[in-house]
Parts: sequence; C-alpha cells; structure tokens
Amino acid sequence: MFTILDSIADEALATTKFACDLGACHGACCTMPGGRGAPLEDSEVALVNESITAALKYLPERNRGIIATLGAVEGGHGDHATQCIDDRDCVFVYYDGSVAKCAIEKAFFNGEASFRKPLSCHLFPIRVSRVFDADYLRYEQIPECRPALAKGAREGVPLYRFLKDALTRAFGKEFYDELVKRIEKRKP
Repeated sequence: MFTILDSIADEALATTKFACDLGACHGACCTMPGGRGAPLEDSEVALVNESITAALKYLPERNRGIIATLGAVEGGHGDHATQCIDDRDCVFVYYDGSVAKCAIEKAFFNGEASFRKPLSCHLFPIRVSRVFDADYLRYEQIPECRPALAKGAREGVPLYRFLKDALTRAFGKEFYDELVKRIEKRKP
C-alpha cells in the first residue's frame, strides 16, 4: 500500500498491467452475478434518474419495463445500486452483438445525457472503500478480467494509466498527477 494525498492505494494500482478487451470478456463487468447492479453514491441517484429518458431508446423492452415498474435504482441512503435483471445484468445493459454495454454511457457519448455512468463502473476494476478515515483504492481481481490483464501486459498499459479519466473524475487532477508522480518515482 502507498498513500496519495489523503488516500491509500493498493500496490496493484501501480504494478498491474490492464486494458479492457471487450471482444474477449463481452462486458462481463456489467453482467456479474450477485443480485445487485452498479453500486451508486447517494449523489449519483438523481443523476442516474435524470439519464433514464436518454438511455431508454437504447434498452431492450424488458429493461424498459423493469425501469417503468421498479425504477432504475434500488436501496437506501448509503446503499444504492442500479436495478439488476435475473441477478446478473444491470438494468442499463444493452447488447451490441454479444458484448454488454451501458445505455447511459451511450447516451452520454451521443450528447444526449450529461452523466457518463456510475463512478463504480468507470473505476472498475478499482473499488473504493473507507479505511482509517481515508479512501482506500483496491484492485478487485476477477476471472472475467483475465483478457484485460493479458491485453494490458501485451500493450504495456499500467492500470493507473488505463483508469486516468476515471481516477481524475473521482479524485481530481491534483490527485491523479500526484499518483503518477509517486508511481513513476518508485520505478528503478
């Protein structure tokens, strides 16, 4: 572990090579079993709800029906998540061939929504929890991401570089610049 400003980071953030390979994993992070969708910060609930209209046109009828019936978000204060379908797919999943993708993010990139996607999705495979009154960034290694590890190793992409936009969005430019400085200083 090492510190960056007021946060603590798992050593894997500095040492792991990682680059998503959707052709190989088929968007597995959007369809993981477990009964809950993407974890949401309380501040994201309104943003997700504001994005529904823009995302609906990209979703299959079943997903639209679930959103109309149950809403897009479940849980309460401090424990929100997107709805989940059949204990797997996030309610915002649509399929592009065999690849699961996010309808909120598609709407964002098409200029139809101002919210990109939940931060927990953007940061994946990094998870953030609170330890010793600090944010703790830890790498969550799952078998479905083996292709991303292979691609990252092939292309020489460190996890912290792959997640530059997400880490900057979550913690700010000063944090990301300090993270890079700390990691680069450590290299032989």
